[in-house]
Amino acid sequence: QVQLVESGGGSVQAGGSLRLSCAASGYTWSSYCMGWFRQAPGKEREGVATIDSDGRTSYADSVKGRFTISRNSAKNTLYLRMSSLKPEDTAMYYCAADTACEPLWVGFFGYWGQGTQVTVSS
Repeated sequence: QVQLVESGGGSVQAGGSLRLSCAASGYTWSSYCMGWFRQAPGKEREGVATIDSDGRTSYADSVKGRFTISRNSAKNTLYLRMSSLKPEDTAMYYCAADTACEPLWVGFFGYWGQGTQVTVSS
């Protein structure tokens, strides 16, 4: 079965950087889409970034130019590099996967990790 485990979250000052990692198992990278989603207290879960089997990426407008999604197929690991962090980036960040890609659409992804907390202070 598909298993996703996030790591790398933490607390940083505004303007700082973090790199999130998602260790994946139980699937083939070539046939899966991977993505990062986040949910802040009192808000709906939203798409942050996705990457498909062709390497095409999609980003929420709010993170374009600041976040970069990538993956290392050999290590079965997905990454989210975050820079110029803002307090509004504070949320629980989740890794998700499925067999195809519907960019940034929370409802499409069937496999989810447990999340890693990112807190950005002003």
